[in-house]
Amino acid sequence: MDTLNFLAQGFDVATRPINLLMALFGAFVGTIVGMLPGLGPINGVAILLPLAFALGLPPETALILLAAVYLGCEYGGRISAILLNVPGDAAAVMTTLDGYPLARQGKAGIALSLSAVSSFVGSIIATCGVVLFAPLLAKWAVAFGPAEYFVLMVFAIACLGGMVGDKPVKTLMAALIGLGLATVGVDSTSGVYRFTFGSVNLSDGIQFIVVVIGFFSVSEVLLMLEKTHKGQNVVKASGRLLFNFKEFGFTFWTMIRSSVAGFVIGTLPGAGATIASAMTYMAEKRIAGDSSTFGEGDLRGLAAPEAANNASACGSLIPMLTLGVPGSGTTAVMMGALTLYNITPGPLLFEQQPDVVWGLIASLFICNVILLVMNIPLVGLFARMLRVPNWVLVPAITIVSMVGVYAVHSTTYDLVLMIGLGVFGYILRKLDFPLSALILGFVLGELMESNLRRALSISAGELGILWGSPITLGLWALVVLMLAMPGIRWWRQRGTAKLTHA
Repeated sequence: MDTLNFLAQGFDVATRPINLLMALFGAFVGTIVGMLPGLGPINGVAILLPLAFALGLPPETALILLAAVYLGCEYGGRISAILLNVPGDAAAVMTTLDGYPLARQGKAGIALSLSAVSSFVGSIIATCGVVLFAPLLAKWAVAFGPAEYFVLMVFAIACLGGMVGDKPVKTLMAALIGLGLATVGVDSTSGVYRFTFGSVNLSDGIQFIVVVIGFFSVSEVLLMLEKTHKGQNVVKASGRLLFNFKEFGFTFWTMIRSSVAGFVIGTLPGAGATIASAMTYMAEKRIAGDSSTFGEGDLRGLAAPEAANNASACGSLIPMLTLGVPGSGTTAVMMGALTLYNITPGPLLFEQQPDVVWGLIASLFICNVILLVMNIPLVGLFARMLRVPNWVLVPAITIVSMVGVYAVHSTTYDLVLMIGLGVFGYILRKLDFPLSALILGFVLGELMESNLRRALSISAGELGILWGSPITLGLWALVVLMLAMPGIRWWRQRGTAKLTHA
């Protein structure tokens, strides 16, 4: 009963005119930022943080604005992923696997509308979870130390082999390439320069935006130039703009399962929406079986990552609010907003600043309704992007990509590196390597290394810490199972073929 009273108090805060206005503004800005390849929610929140503070907004209003931008970016990231095969951020990488094939089949409107509803379902379920289970899940998340996180990352890499079941070797090789790219730069522990080849431009490592724009945007431009001439459209113009009841029913339980899983993964500090979308995609592909069309335009392959990454985004607020530990890079920026207002996140925050906490939680419900109402009518406008001839679209994508990359360090080196990675990505795509695995390997690389080093520091170099708890043992068992699955599947298919011939 106390929870309902606090939630009612939160809605009283969230429905104030200034807070509703900030929620609407943040949702719109977040959607636009999410559409732009490579920017993502971290940049969106970081851009508006100084503005919120400079305007003298109260802390609850500033947090509502930033939360609206966060959710809007998660919604918006799917748009470029579906229409252009260029994910708005790392969490939208999995959306490209089935979203873009759907767009190529003339179903861009269906994909956009269904992904918007999947995002809404994931966010609403996760927000209900924040209200009901925050204290319990916060205690569970504390059980994950550096060793557990490292093994969780290994498990995520092992899962990649199952995501593209017909080519597990190429998938794991692509993931290893991504892990290798993540090692470039100064070693944060020893200060040693690694794989920089004497270039000062690589001392900070390769930026995520350079990698994602190079491998996805530039390689996609090269493929578009290869397949079209005289302004022909590669992608079919969209027909029906909204999904029907049958399609919604087909994906409903996928949305529910992925929302719950994404929320639980989101409560783990540092796990994030990228891991949530990858693991739920893999799980749904396993559930669907060999008869599915995952990777070729399966609606379940679109609904799963979209529900999961939005649920994870809401779930990541739990460790931030209850433990003072950011659940994702974006919530780390939001924690900076709290410190600007001299507010310390943690268990006492619920007692000392109930208006801030419950106003933020209530605003999540409101922001999701705003985003759904905003995104569904715009499906037709977004889908019309596919009618733009390639002689206009290719230069536009190239210019936006170059501006986004140049804005990171304002150096031409990043542009050259982007083109080089794009050509490499084009070759990998021609050889049928899944670039989504490469990007996920790159994103997980830094997290894997940092958690491994922390674990070894705690244990004075003893490797036993990596399998010294029930959680790590369980995760290692899952890793072995995932690595064995392609072989088991091959053995079963071989046995079935022998029976058929017999």
